[in-house]
Amino acid sequence: MGEFVGLVAIVMIFGIPIIAILGGYSTKKAKLQAEMVKDQLELEKLKHQNYLIETEKMRLELEKIKLESPKDNLNL
Repeated sequence: MGEFVGLVAIVMIFGIPIIAILGGYSTKKAKLQAEMVKDQLELEKLKHQNYLIETEKMRLELEKIKLESPKDNLNL
């Protein structure tokens, strides 16, 4: 019985810090994943803004080409 008490004491002495370390690791990992998702969301927002800007730029260039095109046809 005495050995069992000693074994339980040793398990509790070493078990509690190990559980705390593993819990802290899990929390840290979850925080890093949350930051990563947040960064990915920000990246997607920037990609979308870039897409809209490029689309608008191409639309303006097409309008410019259309406006210049009749002038070229008249000179022929």
